Amino acid sequence: MTPASTTNTMSTSSSTASSAAPTTTTMSTIYSTASSAAPTTTTLSTSSSTSSSATPSTTTMNTSSSTASSAAPTRPPPVECLNGGLLLDGVCLCADDWSGDTCSEENFCKAEKLNELNFPRTPVGWFSYSEELCLEGSGAGKPRAATRCSNNNGSLGFQRPQFLQCSLTLSDILQNITTVEDYDMLATSAQILTSNPEELTAENVTTAAEITNMLLLSPNITESARTAAVATVSQLLNARVLDDTEENTATLNLTQTLDELHLKLRSDPSTFESQVVQPNLVVQSAQVSAADTRGVQFTSLKGTSGSFVSDRIQLNTNTSTVVVENGFVADALIHVQFAPAADRNPEQSRVSLGFVLYQNNRFFRSSLYKARHSTVRVLSASVRGQNHRVVPQRVEMMFRPTLRSGTALYDFACVSWNYTLNDWSTAGCSKGNASDGAMRCICNHTTSFAALQLIIDVFDYAEDLGLTPILGYSFEILGLVVTIIFLIQNKESLQSNKQVKITLLSLCGSLLGFIITFLTGAIQSDKADDEPPALKEPNVIPPTDEHVEPERISCTTVAFLLHFTLLATFMWISLYGHLMMKLTFKRQLPEDWTYLSLALGWGLPAVVGGITMAITYTTADPQGYRQEEFCWLAALDKNKHFDFGKPMFWGMILPGTLIIIYNFVILIRISLERGRKRPDHTSSSCPLAVLVGFCCIFGYVVLNSTGRNHMVFSVLLCTSAIIMGFLFLLLFVVPTQSFTSSIKTSYNLQKPVETTTSTESYRSVNTQL
Repeated sequence: MTPASTTNTMSTSSSTASSAAPTTTTMSTIYSTASSAAPTTTTLSTSSSTSSSATPSTTTMNTSSSTASSAAPTRPPPVECLNGGLLLDGVCLCADDWSGDTCSEENFCKAEKLNELNFPRTPVGWFSYSEELCLEGSGAGKPRAATRCSNNNGSLGFQRPQFLQCSLTLSDILQNITTVEDYDMLATSAQILTSNPEELTAENVTTAAEITNMLLLSPNITESARTAAVATVSQLLNARVLDDTEENTATLNLTQTLDELHLKLRSDPSTFESQVVQPNLVVQSAQVSAADTRGVQFTSLKGTSGSFVSDRIQLNTNTSTVVVENGFVADALIHVQFAPAADRNPEQSRVSLGFVLYQNNRFFRSSLYKARHSTVRVLSASVRGQNHRVVPQRVEMMFRPTLRSGTALYDFACVSWNYTLNDWSTAGCSKGNASDGAMRCICNHTTSFAALQLIIDVFDYAEDLGLTPILGYSFEILGLVVTIIFLIQNKESLQSNKQVKITLLSLCGSLLGFIITFLTGAIQSDKADDEPPALKEPNVIPPTDEHVEPERISCTTVAFLLHFTLLATFMWISLYGHLMMKLTFKRQLPEDWTYLSLALGWGLPAVVGGITMAITYTTADPQGYRQEEFCWLAALDKNKHFDFGKPMFWGMILPGTLIIIYNFVILIRISLERGRKRPDHTSSSCPLAVLVGFCCIFGYVVLNSTGRNHMVFSVLLCTSAIIMGFLFLLLFVVPTQSFTSSIKTSYNLQKPVETTTSTESYRSVNTQL
């Protein structure tokens, strides 16, 4: 994405510094972005125009305090974004190898064969590695050569390839760097040896960091060697190694060297480029007139990927406020404001500035703040003047965080990096207005700055069940209550067996407890707010980038009771089926069967529920045990996908499935034993288990669905609940002799009696009653 009316140019004056030792102030800005690769819809529109020190910008808008001095021009939105570009707020976000308003301009070198080696297509400014590899030596498996794609006055092409000595190692390069003056060979070799960063060890990273640090500090380094060293640093940012003290020291030293690199870049503009852009690192330098400039703004524009390319890095060398213009989308922005011209030292003629943009915080490891679910970008800047120290009057940062789906910005902290403590501090920084979701920081001193974000998961809380499911559950509750009352009032043991009666009472009681708990507690009125609170003071460093909702004890209690009662229901169904199988085969039950069944039916679910909670529940992270949307066992991961490691699977689904399978086995054995005899309720444990399972599934889906799906599964839940209620009556009440006798008695009471004048007949009827 390239602005139509702006350029990447900047002041290139090469006036020499006075003999007085210059002083340096540095600042470093950091903001967090999600690891998700999917494009985000949060944007920051910024101007990327570059004005000369003598020509003030006329199309600016002060986003921090004041209104626009003039209306910013609005470009018509493109009709179509080409070559994989994405349209966002009327702007085409281009892939790394395309640019222009519609992503139609080539920004890459085509695949080419150079010196008998094949190099793939590569974006401008990046390095391309040969497809041919070293076959032997310590560099076996590494590319044999590297070349850079460059733009020479509009002509895109690869530079002369630099070859790797396949026998060299990083340790060899470190040992020879002070004696060998072929910096190009050493820098290229180190670059190629680190071209597969995922294979690097902590020792490799430490050695490579020391090599690049020495190369960049060397007064005799060439432009190509310096560029290769910057590319090596870019690759080290992708290394996947554990925290290592020696490596951390080496990489932190490297960040300080990069902060000073702008002086080398600007010392001889004819020799060094003022901008080097690699996929994970940007080094930008500029010199401005202290008498004329009002402030300098560095902006990184957004593309479809998180990588950096040269046409998306912009610098405005004369702006008094943060400049925002329609038609551009930015990832990061920092503005350094200087004192008014009347308040400046007249001897201060030139100011040197440098910016270094890191893809992540690989070199800035904090013990106070851990980024668990997001990648942290670092933007550092340094300012140096002649004769006297240059102290910016104000440093302002503004970022819109890139968030993965289902999350929102909850809060953030404005901090500064302390190289003495090797960590972040809130001293001297305050948070700006964040009502629109952007992170703004304002600081009163010049050092390394950061905006550490705190992310919250945005939950789609369950809707109320509605009338349809409640109606179905009402029928089921009625059926269970009638069954329990009948079993208690019936003085004759069901089928002359006390164990059967106890089992059925326990089964009805556990299922009734589950339904009542579900209706009254699954959806709680004190659920968390759908929107995060307003961002405000205090300015406190969060321990991680993830905000967890405070614990709701009532919701966790409901989740445990639901788990316990549902698991108990399945256990009692299984015990009932086992008991029926014993009676069918006329086998003797153990003498302590009653106590054993009570221990298994109630004790085992309590043990499983307790173990599940003990393993997965903490007050700091209750979502490890239960869901936030409603009070039930956790089942989904951060991406809303079913997770087999969550308690929903191994704490409920797995044991429930095993019980259903066992009841199928019981059904088959009983059916084979009876042959063609008509089955009765003694073989009903399997359909009961299946029906309970369907009720649970439908209830879970109802809480997780909206719209048409919510209505469909509400009807299914209602139907299954009604069937369940009637099934208990049909299986355990209607077939009994007591129920039949009561029905016959009621029928006889309502049957009309023939009229007779015989006294004897009247007495006969009374006797029957």
